[in-house]
Amino acid sequence: MRRLRLTGGEPLVRKNIMHLVRQISRHLKSGALDELTLTSNGSQLERFAGELADCGVKRINVSIDTLDPDKFHAITRWGRLEKVMRGIEAAEEAGLKIKLNTVALKGFNEDEIPDMLRWAHGRGMDMTVIETMPMGEIDADRTDQYLPLSLLRAQLERQFTLKDIPFKTGGPARYVEVAETGGKLGFITPMTHNFCESCNRVRITCTGMLYMCLGQDDSADLRAALRASEGNELLAEAINNAIARKPKGHDFVIDRRTSRPSVSRHMSVTGG
Repeated sequence: MRRLRLTGGEPLVRKNIMHLVRQISRHLKSGALDELTLTSNGSQLERFAGELADCGVKRINVSIDTLDPDKFHAITRWGRLEKVMRGIEAAEEAGLKIKLNTVALKGFNEDEIPDMLRWAHGRGMDMTVIETMPMGEIDADRTDQYLPLSLLRAQLERQFTLKDIPFKTGGPARYVEVAETGGKLGFITPMTHNFCESCNRVRITCTGMLYMCLGQDDSADLRAALRASEGNELLAEAINNAIARKPKGHDFVIDRRTSRPSVSRHMSVTGG
């Protein structure tokens, strides 16, 4: 493992989060880690952006699905868009490279995405759009929200010239270059294009559970292994056994016959 991402939920609301970041950042200085990154909703960036940069964080992802303050408040149930904007400005001032993550939702933000793209690229930020995934029980019907990114791309190509490029960040996104803006746009398509064959990610929760796939429930209890041994032998064995069970693919399905989520836990349990 050479690259590590802190995600959530919102990692920056966790008590003593910067102590954890500083502990991890030691391994950047030693060369044991190549990169430490963060996914945030932006609500706490105004407070922590400078310290993150001091710890060696070079780039972050900010999850934001709309630039409309009222719609932003409605979808986040807590949020003030102006607070997130101040956080983005603080991150820019700290020298952090920012990429926007936007979940494409039919009937909610699909008409906004062209303007969001222009806004992001105008500030030097790349952007990635993501298909909604059937994880956790929610109030809405996902079949009503689901927008295939193949359809979104076709809509965008009425306004933009999109050129496929081989750019990679180590994640599942496939990128295009937008000729009119000069920026990059990523597509993450867990539903229309299963990218599992190239997935090299695992996720560890704050309680020590290792999930080998975002779309499967199989896990390994690393905390139990840590508590059962003074050394690292049981921990290493638990990790090796878990990686050997990493599945070939997820089982995400969204259709009228499948109203329940493919995975019962919410995205915030294991992070994006």
